[in-house]
Amino acid sequence: MLQVHNLTAGYGPLTVLNDVSLSLASGARLGVFGHNGAGKTTLLRCIVGALHPRQGKVDVEGIDTSTATVAENVRRGIAFVPQGHNVFPNLTVAQNLRLARVGVKAVTERLAELGIADLDLGAYIRDLPYPTLRLIDLARALASDPRLLLLDEITAALPADLSERVFAAVRRWRERGNAVIFISHRMAEVSALCDRATVLRDGVTVGVIETTHGSEEKIVSLMLGAEVAKLAAAAERAPPPAVSRHEPPPLEVRDLSCGPLLDRVSFSLKAGEVLGVAALEGQGQQELFDCIAGVRRPDGGSILVKGETLRFRHPADAIRAGLVLVPANRLQALLQQRSIRENVALPAFRRLAAWGPIAMAAERRRVEAAVARLQIDTRAESELRRLSGGNQQKVVIARWLASGFRTLLCFDPTRGIDVGTKRQIYALIRELAASGAAVLLFTSELPEIPLACDRALVLFGGRIVGEMPASEADETTLLRAAHGLAAHSLAARGEASA
Repeated sequence: MLQVHNLTAGYGPLTVLNDVSLSLASGARLGVFGHNGAGKTTLLRCIVGALHPRQGKVDVEGIDTSTATVAENVRRGIAFVPQGHNVFPNLTVAQNLRLARVGVKAVTERLAELGIADLDLGAYIRDLPYPTLRLIDLARALASDPRLLLLDEITAALPADLSERVFAAVRRWRERGNAVIFISHRMAEVSALCDRATVLRDGVTVGVIETTHGSEEKIVSLMLGAEVAKLAAAAERAPPPAVSRHEPPPLEVRDLSCGPLLDRVSFSLKAGEVLGVAALEGQGQQELFDCIAGVRRPDGGSILVKGETLRFRHPADAIRAGLVLVPANRLQALLQQRSIRENVALPAFRRLAAWGPIAMAAERRRVEAAVARLQIDTRAESELRRLSGGNQQKVVIARWLASGFRTLLCFDPTRGIDVGTKRQIYALIRELAASGAAVLLFTSELPEIPLACDRALVLFGGRIVGEMPASEADETTLLRAAHGLAAHSLAARGEASA
């Protein structure tokens, strides 16, 4: 069905793919793996026609499509679900579907197969949760009945239960003889959805392997390289800084409520602590982080910083109080057309300016120190949109390193990021905690909580139903609580201790 011959491609002077080849038969499932910036997304963009290669060619069922447009390839039966949601936020669901020239009925049928049967087509995209937008993207692609489906990190924004719905829908679709290319950073998904895996490193194919039990470790080794893999072990945890028992915590939440999804949540976050939040989709975690970051106003309850009750009318109020947000959707936080320097320095301009002019030398020192600390790839420094997703997320974190903060709110910060970059970010989080910062971390990948956190909270139905030290927060325990199965026993334990 698909043959990619010696493909070389890039953006401007930057070469991203170098002599890459692969083949795909009807009904096959191919996984493409590699660290951020390895060229995975660029490969899919060449196949669908969004980017034309400099050398080599792409054959679809024997026809050279190297210079074809996206519209021509869509008519040939190629559907591409990109990494970021592909919709207009200020239009309704129905309006977005009409723009895509697919039948609304066909899309709603695909959504029902994905477990979303009651979606309001008149709802504005901006009001829908991010995982729902990803399922809309997938349903819209499946509604066109493609022969070849290209999925770029479709499950990165999804909790385990929604990911399984995606797998089931793709399996049914593949049984009809269609083929799929699947990009993911979740190693557990390799054997669940792929027959073979192509591994890219720095734009070059470094291996093609059959996906069997235990192939995940081989893929990681190929992605990172032997030497890097040895150095990428998780950082040892430094002991938290000594804090006076009478010193108020940097963040305390009391009976916080917001809309129908967040119901009287209370907790305290200590200096030097990484507190994990685990939850399935729609259990109030987004509302919790939005209220603390000043994005939304709570309906009730209070937020205390260093013992002082604060009310945030705007995210700027939270930032001034030392509460800074790293959102999962990095496009919300970045100026895509601007440089790395401008994006990192943005919150610090007030401190760097004297009567208007910016102190360029001081700005450069701050930015360079943050970029070096996070090892950000600066080859495409002039425009942030040219960076890989992982490097864009690093820029978001580097911004707060350069400007300073007291409490870091990380909402799924490693979504769609390769294993090497994940380890870098978690090592940095542990380093920040060791220096006295407080970190509130939500992740949709439950196995990461005991690796990065000191303590874990579990949300279900908008309330905290579990609290445990990281040593007890294994995936089975967290998943049971996240489904409400352990809610009664955990609540009873809490009442008994009280």
